[in-house]
Amino acid sequence: MKTTVFALCFLCATVALGQASAAGAGGMSGQATAFEFQSHDAVAAQHSMGAERNLLESSANSWAQGERPLWEVAPVSHPTPLGDSARLLRQKHASAKKAEFVWNNN
Repeated sequence: MKTTVFALCFLCATVALGQASAAGAGGMSGQATAFEFQSHDAVAAQHSMGAERNLLESSANSWAQGERPLWEVAPVSHPTPLGDSARLLRQKHASAKKAEFVWNNN
């Protein structure tokens, strides 16, 4: 227990010493400083828009007529309800082959 407390105190003292030396050597101080944004006048200047260019240069135009019903192209999005699944399982269990001999260990 004593070694644990000693190690914890040693670690805290080392961290405090490191913070104190970094603040003194690195030029950090506790004084508040105002942040100044740099000015970029060229970006905010008004100029003409760039030339128009086609983003779909390598693709061909395609079109079709008519409509296809959703059930032909989209998969079924809802699974079988849990109640229907339970009913089907109960029917299969009732119609399954039963054991002819029941073994009983007494």
